[in-house]
Amino acid sequence: MGDSKEGGAESPPAGAAAREGLSLLSQGESEEPSAQGSALFLGGNEVKSRAVVKYSSAPPRTAFARLEEKTDLKLPPANWLRESAKLGPAGTTILGNSKKSKPFSSFGMAYDFIDSVGNDVDVVSDSENIKKLLKIPYSKSHVSMAVHRIGRTLLLDELDIQELFMRSSQTGDWTWLKEFYQRLIDQKWQRKKKSKEHWYQKAILSKFLYYSINGDGAAQPVPSAEQQESPSSDQTNDSDGASWPAPFEMPSSVSEDPSASSQGLKNDFVRNILWTFEDIHMLVGSNMPIFGGGRYPAVSLRLRDNNKPINVLTGIDYWLDNLICNVPELVMCFHVNGIVQKYEMIKTEEIPNLENSNFSTKVIKDIAQNILSFLKSNCTKEGHTYWLFKASGSDIVKLYDLTTLCEETEDKYQNPFTMPVAILLYKVACNMMMKKNQNKKHYGTIRTLLLNCVKLLDKSRHPQIIASANYMLSELFQLDEPKKEESSESPLNENSDESYSEEEEEMPDSDENGSYSTSSDPSDDNKAVAIIKSVGELSVPEKYKSIHQIRPSCTFPVCHDTEERCRLVLSYVLEGLKSVDSSIKKESDLPAADPNTPIPLKYEDESTRGSPEGLEKQMALFLDKMGSLQKGNYSSQSGMIPGSWQHKMKLQLILKSSKAYYVLSDAAMSLQKYGRALRYIKLALQSHDTYCCLCTNMLSEVLLFLSQYLTLCGDIQLMLAQNANNRAAHLEEFNYQTKEDQEILHSLHRESSCQGFAWATDLSTDLESQLSVSCKCYEAANEILQFSDLKSQNPEHYVQVLKRMGNIRNEIGVFYMNQAAALQSERVVSKSVSSAEQQLWKKSFSCFEKGIHNFESIDDATNAALLLCNTGRLMRICAQAHCGAGDEFKREFSPEEGLYYNKAVDYYLRALRSLGTRDIHPAVWDSVNWELSTTYFTMATLQQDYAPLSRKAQEQIEKEVSEAMMKSLKHCDVDSVSARQPLCQYRAATIHHRLASMYHSCLRNQVGDEHLRKQHRVLADLHYSKAVKLFQLLRDAPCELLRVQLERVAFAEFQMTSQNSNVGKLKTLSGALDIMVRTKHAFQLIRKELVEEFDQPKSDESTPAADSSPSLNREEVVKLLSIFESRLSFLLLQSIKLLSSTKKKTSSNTEDDAVLKTNKQIYSQLLRATANKNAALLERIDVLVHLLDQLARGGSGGVQ
Repeated sequence: MGDSKEGGAESPPAGAAAREGLSLLSQGESEEPSAQGSALFLGGNEVKSRAVVKYSSAPPRTAFARLEEKTDLKLPPANWLRESAKLGPAGTTILGNSKKSKPFSSFGMAYDFIDSVGNDVDVVSDSENIKKLLKIPYSKSHVSMAVHRIGRTLLLDELDIQELFMRSSQTGDWTWLKEFYQRLIDQKWQRKKKSKEHWYQKAILSKFLYYSINGDGAAQPVPSAEQQESPSSDQTNDSDGASWPAPFEMPSSVSEDPSASSQGLKNDFVRNILWTFEDIHMLVGSNMPIFGGGRYPAVSLRLRDNNKPINVLTGIDYWLDNLICNVPELVMCFHVNGIVQKYEMIKTEEIPNLENSNFSTKVIKDIAQNILSFLKSNCTKEGHTYWLFKASGSDIVKLYDLTTLCEETEDKYQNPFTMPVAILLYKVACNMMMKKNQNKKHYGTIRTLLLNCVKLLDKSRHPQIIASANYMLSELFQLDEPKKEESSESPLNENSDESYSEEEEEMPDSDENGSYSTSSDPSDDNKAVAIIKSVGELSVPEKYKSIHQIRPSCTFPVCHDTEERCRLVLSYVLEGLKSVDSSIKKESDLPAADPNTPIPLKYEDESTRGSPEGLEKQMALFLDKMGSLQKGNYSSQSGMIPGSWQHKMKLQLILKSSKAYYVLSDAAMSLQKYGRALRYIKLALQSHDTYCCLCTNMLSEVLLFLSQYLTLCGDIQLMLAQNANNRAAHLEEFNYQTKEDQEILHSLHRESSCQGFAWATDLSTDLESQLSVSCKCYEAANEILQFSDLKSQNPEHYVQVLKRMGNIRNEIGVFYMNQAAALQSERVVSKSVSSAEQQLWKKSFSCFEKGIHNFESIDDATNAALLLCNTGRLMRICAQAHCGAGDEFKREFSPEEGLYYNKAVDYYLRALRSLGTRDIHPAVWDSVNWELSTTYFTMATLQQDYAPLSRKAQEQIEKEVSEAMMKSLKHCDVDSVSARQPLCQYRAATIHHRLASMYHSCLRNQVGDEHLRKQHRVLADLHYSKAVKLFQLLRDAPCELLRVQLERVAFAEFQMTSQNSNVGKLKTLSGALDIMVRTKHAFQLIRKELVEEFDQPKSDESTPAADSSPSLNREEVVKLLSIFESRLSFLLLQSIKLLSSTKKKTSSNTEDDAVLKTNKQIYSQLLRATANKNAALLERIDVLVHLLDQLARGGSGGVQ
């Protein structure tokens, strides 16, 4: 059974570090596990046993020396009681000096194999304890063991009552347990001395083993050999000092290195074996000497008195030892009164069938499963010390919770198990944390381990572990994970914990459970957690079957939102900071501060602080500080030593708090709670400022955090500026502070003034100041990215910062531009441009230029185009400012206006070039086009209305106006369907109207060049017709349509004056009257609006009936109506005159007669209508529409 592999497993470790290396496996164990653990068929019952040696300090096995018959074992060999590598601890401890396993032996193993604890292994213990438990139903001897639960693992250690109470008599410790024991279990307790026979048998066995190793080992004297040769009751006291640490004598080094051997927590076993017995996984320590060589590759050596037959207890003992160590054979040496008689070889699987020691391996398996189930079902609280006790000769096994009993005493820290348990909880949690990214399902377990660890420790004695545990608790909550994971990350939110159990079902009540709970029988102990009424129950298969049905005592909390998660993190950070602060010796030198009262902060004068100049100074100081951070300057007010655990831990805790506050601020920002967001980002930056003061080597990752914090701070200040109407609510949120935040701030103030970022986090009431602060935040964030190679390492964040810089500079530019426009509107018309306006223009222009540069540097064409567009608008405001100067009557379009309008045009054209094509961003493209069209149109209109005749010739001005108007028309999209289409159509119609009027005016005033006159006539007619077509598409421009038509009539009249023949004049008149008829559409639109106005509810008293609707100017309608009536009257009269004179000269024409008759009737009706001065506007329009209908039916021109 694993002959060659055992040799490999027991090879000595490579150097002294092997023990410290914990789970060093030799080649043999890991390569071929099948040889290490195989099923044994014993007595017809199948029992599965598999043993893997995890660690061995034993030398390579050598053959044992077979003693000659009649050898007298009472005589000591030459090498007796000298240390021997072949025997290991078995040689020196055989007389009982440390026969009993140390009370913390399982902890030593657990520390070395931390990976196995809490998850994979069910039990960690000394093999002697395992054997003692499995022999309970067969043995009358007492059982006393301490049980501790770590995750799903139970740690078992012997709790030697005799040694314990001897210590209690001398030191006063454990008096509470001694009193409890005497009161409820053994009232007449006294120390029982071991018999001479006991020591005689020990000495014989010791000499036998020394004889068996051939005496060729490098034997060296044992330092305490004399004491060991004279066994007495005093020996126990010597070992007690190492085995039982005093609760109050814990040196400070222990918290630094909890596995210190002075605490008895060392792994002293020759072998650590992972033993799987059926479905139970155990980590077992064993010191049993194993021999080999020759015909016996691996055997255990036993000495038996030939006069005493092997009993069941001895058989189970031998069998389990061989199973645990994977030894296939047992060599038994028989003696009579110390004289060797014979040797006998027995195979391990034959041991259960030996005469007088026959036992069922199946029953042993059932006992193991039942005991484990009983312990797991009742030892449920992590950190508690349970006591499994069976009195000598009794059948009742009781389980007590010593921690609960201890807490009823004055000092709960009297339990010496407290510290090792806490350290182990901490170590297991640390180990699981190392793997947390691989398996988040263990978060609940880690949290439970750490909470129990903190609960066990005294804050004043173990600040480092408590601080570290709280930091790890805060690390369990991922602050930087995407928000969507909150609902999808099932391991965090499920109330399950696989390290405890696979099933969450409660155990159904059954009669078996009755034996767990305290019986109502008064004779039973009501302090016991659970009782096994009879050891015979343990042999019943599956009597206790709840190994995997344990409900976890604590699960990972379900955080429903970000704020809840961050608040939990901050609560742990605060506890950690308190632990660190309490351990700093220099605390007495600091002024006392009450953490419950806010700390007064020293602020500079608000007027100097919020101004741009003040901000510049603050920024310069900040950048100097950032530069010094790169050199690693260190300054702490509390006197922490750089590199100390306090320093390292406080740095980590402060950084965690800054992250938590940043996430809180971001969450508040998304909820539009900007005052709260600013408060949280202020705390984040204060935390970071303290971190900077303490840090000796600034990591680039931490600098990146700072850049992100400042970016968010800039966002918040911008949103506060844009939501000024809610200022009171934001201020209230900003000033509110929780007690937790105050206490964290108090801890920060121990190290620094926390004023490094005060310039960024003040809540100002001035809009300009808020915008400036926001801009400075982004600039600072950008500067930080320049310090190291952060810009190239985090391109996305860099782009975001530059976008925000461009955006805030646009906001500030618009702010200054609007201020300049407001000043301009307040200025007296004739007054010249003030220096204040010019300063605002310069500031605005500078901001726009910088913003454009920001966007262009990250190839953001769309935003660059928007800023170019705003710069164009600024140029137009500058132009408008110059147009107000001078006398209104002598007003001319000035060169300054032309200069600024042309600059505006340049910026708009740059914006279009930046965009490239409309496809990139249609909305921005259309907006820029519209602004460009407006600029050309305004420039042309001003040149037309306020012609600079003192500087330019009329023809030059007309040419420039025409060119500007045509450019405006080019950028005015009348065809695309959009919300702006009616505006574009109106603009285009107005341009055509203005161009037609200009050519009409040129024609009237021009003399001479007939070709030019003809060209102007054609252009005027063309633009008039286009203007009419576009105005007819619009429903809300009837007056404009009417005016254009009247101008066309006037144009026809002007043409008629230059005509000499009646035929030509009649033709022109006919065309003019035709235009008049077409104005019917405009009158119908005006009539419709007037009717709607009159039909408004009479209850609306606020609007008098005489007022017109905003879209209709009544005075203009009346004026145009009067002109129309007079022009229609004139045209009809001229038509009647010409037709009458033509009739006299020529023969009768029936058609002309009909026209003449119609025109006379219409003229007559028109005269009567216009004669009535009291007629209402609506009546006059109705008359005109009626007359125009008649005119359309009757025809207006007889001459073709």
